[in-house]
Amino acid sequence: MISVTEAKNIIRNNTAALPPVTVPLEQAAGKVLAEDVYARTDIPAFNQSAMDGYAISFEGWQLHKTLQINGEIPAGEPELFLLQNDQAIRIFTGAPVPSGADAVVMQEKVDVKDNVLYIQDDQLQAGLNVRLKGSEIKAGELVLAKGQRLTASAIGFLATTGVAEVTIYPAPAISIIVTGNELQQPGKPLTHGQVYECNSYQLRAALELLQIDDVPVFKAKDDPHTVKHTLTSALDDSDVVLLTGGVSVGNYDFVPEAATACAVTPLFHKLKQRPGKPLFVGKKGNKLIFGLPGNPSSVLTCFYEYVIPALEQMMGLKDVIKTIQAPLAKPYAKTAQLTFFLKGYYDGQTAVPLDSQESYRLRSFAMANCLLCLPEEKMEYREGDMVEVHLLPA
Repeated sequence: MISVTEAKNIIRNNTAALPPVTVPLEQAAGKVLAEDVYARTDIPAFNQSAMDGYAISFEGWQLHKTLQINGEIPAGEPELFLLQNDQAIRIFTGAPVPSGADAVVMQEKVDVKDNVLYIQDDQLQAGLNVRLKGSEIKAGELVLAKGQRLTASAIGFLATTGVAEVTIYPAPAISIIVTGNELQQPGKPLTHGQVYECNSYQLRAALELLQIDDVPVFKAKDDPHTVKHTLTSALDDSDVVLLTGGVSVGNYDFVPEAATACAVTPLFHKLKQRPGKPLFVGKKGNKLIFGLPGNPSSVLTCFYEYVIPALEQMMGLKDVIKTIQAPLAKPYAKTAQLTFFLKGYYDGQTAVPLDSQESYRLRSFAMANCLLCLPEEKMEYREGDMVEVHLLPA
């Protein structure tokens, strides 16, 4: 067995970013930029009104005190206007400020009589309520840097600069293989000896949080030829294959054998941890294979602790699972000198180890928002001891 730290380093050293692809902007949400984006033009591209009101020359108003209203400029107006300093033009939010104007007075702060504008704004000054050309960004400036995750606001910002497509790190193609003769689909009656299959459901749900959709699920009986055939097919179309079950040392655990038969190079098998000790990780070319244990809590724990870091590197993501330090809400005694990943709840102040930590039990995991990482060296933890907390994506 190897340590948790060794295992994570092995995965890190055997994972690379996927080749970048260029996609339409509307398909890029949640992805990570693979190259810098620069502005092609000034934004705004013209001096723009920030208010509904009247465009004026501040100097002209100081000189004349009343101004003759001469025309109207709505947003999107293509015509160019020239304002004399004794004039005002009715203008609307987003409209181009005419040449000769350097301020916009709000419509709430004027009186209009016989097409003459009377201004009642003691805060009025040159530049008021005018968005200057290039005040958001100037042509040639960096819009967003490589490595930026494209949030809704980032997508909006790119759109405002006229960007229609971006180069991003794509999501990997992932397949799930569920092994086990005892598995039954939810919704169908159980016969004696059967259990409901849940691992594909929770893995696909976890992948959807990373915007990885369309993940095919294959079912494989506990038979070495079936597992090998299924893995061969999955590897043809996948960057990552996740198998559940069949990785321990029982008579029906065929995943390591099938992986070897598929020319997969083992990276490690078995860790000094609980749950998820019999984790198998291998590589074929640039493709990663994770043989996850069959017990549901082990599957999900290993996914969060080992699969997600690999996906982060492939997709250019950062901190999908954030790590903090927090005090334990109650004492805890480990039963083996292994790294323990406890299902826990972080309330903003303390970390609470939940009940029902057994690897087959998901009820407590359904209430958890974190995993508490207790290193193998330390066995006894007191209330208030600081522990490492891995906050799970929601």
